Amino acid sequence: MSDHRPDRRSFLAAAGLAAVGTAVTVATGSSAFAAGHPAPRRARAATGAFAVPIDSAPHTRTWMAWPDSTAIYGRKLAGMQANIALIADTIARFEPVSLLANAASVAAARRACTNGNVTVIGSIPVDDCWLRDSGPVFRTDGTGGLDTVGLNFNGWGNHQSQHANDALVAQRLAAHLGLAFTPAGLVSEGGAIETDGAGTLMATMSSIINPDRNPNLTQTQIEQAMCAAYGAAQVIWFPGISGQDITDDHVDATSRFLAPGAALVQTPNPADPPDIWSDDEQQQYDTLAGATDAAGSPISVTALQSPDYNLIRQTSVNFVDSYANYYVCNGAVISAQFGDRTADANARQVLQNLFPDRTIVQLNIDNLGNQGGGIHCVTQPQPTP
Repeated sequence: MSDHRPDRRSFLAAAGLAAVGTAVTVATGSSAFAAGHPAPRRARAATGAFAVPIDSAPHTRTWMAWPDSTAIYGRKLAGMQANIALIADTIARFEPVSLLANAASVAAARRACTNGNVTVIGSIPVDDCWLRDSGPVFRTDGTGGLDTVGLNFNGWGNHQSQHANDALVAQRLAAHLGLAFTPAGLVSEGGAIETDGAGTLMATMSSIINPDRNPNLTQTQIEQAMCAAYGAAQVIWFPGISGQDITDDHVDATSRFLAPGAALVQTPNPADPPDIWSDDEQQQYDTLAGATDAAGSPISVTALQSPDYNLIRQTSVNFVDSYANYYVCNGAVISAQFGDRTADANARQVLQNLFPDRTIVQLNIDNLGNQGGGIHCVTQPQPTP
């Protein structure tokens, strides 16, 4: 994610790039079902089998990474570093944060992060800060075990050329912790796959069923690989949007699981003119509202309205205004605010209602937003086994 690449709302000049299809399927294991047809009832992964827990499960720590590349960010690097330090220091009020940094940048990262609960680690080189996408996905087995799976990060379909270290960071971090590491049977990014921790995944077709990531895999093979990696039984697919941003429309900017059978979707602001992104938000909401989870239960969906683009601090249409890209840590939910006071307050209240026992902290992370990401994108939870 760099200042010379298209971000989430940056349209490409090439003709024909639009939403990927109109059909939405709910896939269970290797079988796909048309939207509206109930999926077979499936139980959650058995105790002793590794599965990726939902983000709101208890954490041992949060992992992050320190950006230091002027080749990627140029004059925007200082702003990116300031946002990373702000997020790390904020999460560190609630749980330990381990921040990966290149050896030459360890001292700068330590100076920037003032909370003593942030530990800077200089032994694992990184290219960029989007550790949700490049880092290991942690799994638990319900009996005190912890392992990792790698999603074979390839620079968002090789759209960012500088990713040789990030392609190895998942495996290197697992080795640093002494944890078993298994490469997944597909290429993806952590922000592209959302799990309820009980057998159900959701993702956009545009991001994963994509020749930039998985040119030789069928949808069935991709579903099987996702379920095997996450310890899941079902995938809820959204069409998504291809070619308009480097992620090809990661699901974590729009839709999140709150618990098994419960989800949140960021929905369009009535003051904004319709565009492909607002259509995508509405489509994801409608799909989830009519879906069932891996246990066969209907999914209740909470709408979280986007801010008014006319009232936010940033004037660029390229800015990512995602409240849904929040991060749940021990005792808190760390979310963004954008300068639309009414929408910011509403987002705070919605999140407080959904997480009544956690502190809601809203941060100005406009520098990240201008680079096509948010708080969830730069954090990777290590769950407590």
